[in-house]
Amino acid sequence: MNRQSFFGIFASLALCALLTACGGRPSTETGEGYYKVGQPYQVGNKWYYPREDYSYDETGIASWYGDDFHNHKTANGEIYNKNELTAAHKTLPLPCLARVTNLDNGRSIVVRVNDRGPFSGSRIIDLSQRSSQLLGFENQGTAKVRVQVLADESKAIADAMRRYGKPVSVASAEPVNVTPASTMISESPLIISGTPVETETITPTRTTEETHRELMETRPLPTVVQLPVTNRNRIFVQAGAFTVPENATKTQDGIRHLGPTSISTIIINGVKFYRVRVGPIATVPQADTLLFKVRQAGFRNARTIVD
Repeated sequence: MNRQSFFGIFASLALCALLTACGGRPSTETGEGYYKVGQPYQVGNKWYYPREDYSYDETGIASWYGDDFHNHKTANGEIYNKNELTAAHKTLPLPCLARVTNLDNGRSIVVRVNDRGPFSGSRIIDLSQRSSQLLGFENQGTAKVRVQVLADESKAIADAMRRYGKPVSVASAEPVNVTPASTMISESPLIISGTPVETETITPTRTTEETHRELMETRPLPTVVQLPVTNRNRIFVQAGAFTVPENATKTQDGIRHLGPTSISTIIINGVKFYRVRVGPIATVPQADTLLFKVRQAGFRNARTIVD
């Protein structure tokens, strides 16, 4: 299943008509929001590297958050509303739009990513309570998901907020220490999983000021799209992805005692990567435990993926 764009071209107000229910009226809940990427930051022993990644397409475990954060500010100054379709992500630009698909039932929605997190266990994204309801995993608490940034739409919103949004330092509110070069285990901060996606060069949309202001207030509608999914969707802990096979072999030797390990290859933009994984793993709690052990073994960039 390739990355899909569901909202057309931005030469008109088509995006606003599809994604907002307010008909272009200003939203009181986003008046203080601003565009934000941020510098590398550390939570516990783990470093995160925010960046404008419009080819982002990853699989992993989703969780959701609700009452405890309702009406509190998000990482980019918007107000979290548990009843809207929003999400928290560790590295994506804020805000951006992403399609999230539940890999167990095929339910798929678009969310506005406007917060940082989650920083617990093996989670790849933290969704609003309403999003978890539409995707069908509110009661379970977690789900296997695929997260795909909507590149054209997100670029247009970023352009709008840069030009007309509240100015802010790109490093705002993020704890920054020294560059963690000595702690990097992979050859790149990027750890490859999921389906390869070609990187696109997209020219920012520049239309009227009115269009840009409406783009700033974009809110996804609660529309569920049913997408085809496979029945495999197994959980793995991926210790790293390497371009040098010897580094992959060395990593495999370092985690072999933790469970069945494998090295698989994938080619992205003409480059072959060697992915080192432990698994498959039966449950999310078991994946959390194994992820902790792999990171304790020195592979701090390890993550949980679904494949």
